[in-house]
This record gives sequence, C-alpha cells and structure tokens, in this order.
Amino acid sequence: MNLLLKHPSLPKVILCGGAVAAAVTASMFGPGLRVRAALQDSPKAVVDEAWQIVNREYVDGTFNRVNWQAERQALLDKNYTSRDAAYNALRKSLEKLRDPYTRFMDPKQYEALSNQTSGELSGVGIRLEVNEKNKVLTVVEPIEGSPALQAGIRSGDRIMAIDGKSTRGMSVEDASNLIRGDVGTTVTLEISRDGSKSFALPLTRARIELPTVRYALKTEGNKRVGYIRLNEFSSHAAEQMRRAMKDLLNQKVEGFVLDLRSNPGGLLQASIEISRMWMNEGAIVRTVDRKGRSEEISANQTALTNLPLVVLVDENSASSSEILTGALKDNSRATVVGSQTFGKALVQSVHNLADGSGLAVTIAHYYTPKGTDISHKGIAPDVSINLTDSDRQKLSSDPALLGTIQDPQYKRAVTELERVILAQPRPEGNKRAQVVDIK
Repeated sequence: MNLLLKHPSLPKVILCGGAVAAAVTASMFGPGLRVRAALQDSPKAVVDEAWQIVNREYVDGTFNRVNWQAERQALLDKNYTSRDAAYNALRKSLEKLRDPYTRFMDPKQYEALSNQTSGELSGVGIRLEVNEKNKVLTVVEPIEGSPALQAGIRSGDRIMAIDGKSTRGMSVEDASNLIRGDVGTTVTLEISRDGSKSFALPLTRARIELPTVRYALKTEGNKRVGYIRLNEFSSHAAEQMRRAMKDLLNQKVEGFVLDLRSNPGGLLQASIEISRMWMNEGAIVRTVDRKGRSEEISANQTALTNLPLVVLVDENSASSSEILTGALKDNSRATVVGSQTFGKALVQSVHNLADGSGLAVTIAHYYTPKGTDISHKGIAPDVSINLTDSDRQKLSSDPALLGTIQDPQYKRAVTELERVILAQPRPEGNKRAQVVDIK
C-alpha cells in the first residue's frame, strides 16, 4: 500500500509516458463462497473489492453515520450493464462519506496518479502543449536524461506527425496516448523546426525519472543562497532533494530557500525523509487511525545541514507540503514565508483494484508536532505576504520569474534569510558548515 498525502484536484502537465504500477493491496470478499462465486467476472467484483477496503480501513468507524453494510447490499442488488455503470454506483456510495479524498479512480485516472506518485514514466520524455496561437502540438521541454533530449529535441519543436499520423487538431492527451508505450519499443516523430525542413526522428522508449526538484545557487546581495523548488513528493523526491542539498552545500551556500508553493503533496514517506534532511531532532508528525492509535514520527539525527532555512508556501501547498512545513515551523528550524496553506490533514492509502482501477481511502488524521489540527485551516506563515492579481498574472505568464527578485514572495524570503544569517554567530574559524555524507 502507498500512503498518500495529496490534494487531488490541482492541475498537472500531461506527460508522454505509460503507467508505472503502484503497490497492490489484496482485498477479501465477503463471507461465504456463494457470494464470491457470484461476483466472479462481474463488475460487482470490483465494486465489492472497493467496499471491503473502505469497510476495513476508513478512518471513521461510523462511516460518517452512513450504514455501510446497507450500502454494500444496495450495490450488490443492482444489475450493471457495464463497468462504467458499476463505477458510477460506487462513486455515489463513496460520496455519502462526505470525504473528497476517499475516491474511486477508473483505470486511466489510476494510471495518471501512479505516474505522478512514482516519479517515473515509460516513454520518450517530452512535455507537450498545444500552442495557443497556431494550435500546433509543441514541445514545452524535453525531460533531463530522456531519449528525447539525447536525440536533440528542443523546446519549441513542433510535432507534425506521430508514426505517420498527423497531429492536426490532436489534443495533448491523444498525442500522449500515441507516444507512450512499452520500454524498448520505437515511436517516430515528425519534427518541424524554425529554419529547417521537417524531419522524421525515431525514438526508443525508455523508463524515465521525472525531475521533481529544481535548484540553483543564487547570489543575493553578498549572500550565497541555495534555492530549491520541490514540485511534488514522488517516490524519487527524497533522493533528488538529497542531491540538490549536497551540491549546494559543496558550493558553500550560506542559507536555503525551500519553495513549496503549489506543491499538492504526494507520498507520506517522502515528506518524512525530506524532513529528516533538514532536522536533526524533534517530532515531524503524529498520525491517529480509526481506533485512536497514535504514532509519532521523529527526526533521527541524519540532517544534512543546520544552515538557515526559509520555506515558501501558498494556498496550494497541501498535504505532504504541510507536514514538512509544520515540522520545520514547530521545531523552529525554518521561517515560513508566503500565504496560508491549503489545510489537508488526512492520510490516504492507495489500492490497485482487480480490473486496473484504483481506490484512495482515508485511513488516518495527522497533527503537527505541537498537536495542531490544520484541517480546513492550513498553516499560517511566520511572515505573511500575498501576491496581487498582477503578481500572479506576471508569474503565470513567465514562470522563469519564480525564485527571482521579480517574485515578491521570494524577494521577501531572501530578506528574511539574510536577517537570520546575520543574526547567527560565525562557526569556529569562520568556516561555513560542510555537507554531511549520509551512507
């Protein structure tokens, strides 16, 4: 089972890649062989599989005052003419729990979630969009280390055909479906580039690790600042964060700005591992399940640095982002700058169902180290600075301005970081802290 802390509705760029399997949790059918036999090879089998998982794991043992046993009987009494009809009936039952995070996903939706949380894809590694001006399918960027980048595909390249099929009027999703495929197979793209004749480019699909961490050394005034932007808590987020921190520490930064803005969350374990890279001691998070059992997770003396840290958040920083932010704030490890976070304090387990569909079910509530319930409230920053509509439009139209002095929240983060750096005593011998190699 994967433990997920993620806001499900925040938009994501469609990637050209195939599914990566998530962990599978076995499900048990109800009492008796007659029921099991009756459900075999029927849409009811998946419906009951999902019902059983909710019955076994859901955080509220009263099911929000819903007669969950009666819901099962009602679901099994119906005759479904298609899987879609069964899916819709299941969704209506889940809606009665009044929990938007306990949700059913059809196979395509589950595949998309699996791609996001795995941090991997099978494909050629390009981000696509339909150009607003000419309506042509266009490369936003090739992904680092991908077959597309190695083959010389560039940002702005136009995809005119995929395996001989014209992309005229084609959506990004339809193009992605044509480009994705099994590792080792080939797809041919017809590329049009300014100043040259269009050409055919065969690409061999591969497994690609998606970058969720971007970082840079920035000189702000006379300070060396390590800027790290974390987009999502995928299965590769922790190792990418570790590499970024070590590289910046080796470049002798004096402090860090960690940008969690618009980060919808992701895997619980990733948020714990990353918290431990910044904290040497102290509680990270406490979870409570349906039986009232409490588990506290703490730092474990494996921090990579104790240099000053400022965390950037906004109203779309959710779930795992809030666990990391809450841990750093409550332990006085970082100054939090930006706007109030989203306020999602629930943990979900994600299950792969028998027909390739999926189910996310809320299994626990979490609290910050100081015992704060952030549900529907979020985390208040230490330094509040909200973007104006003009600021949002400017940063949206030119994402390259994020993490620059043209970005008001980042600018204020740098000011706070400089203040903390100046307030700290110099290490003995005027030496800056060094990276710690964790084996």
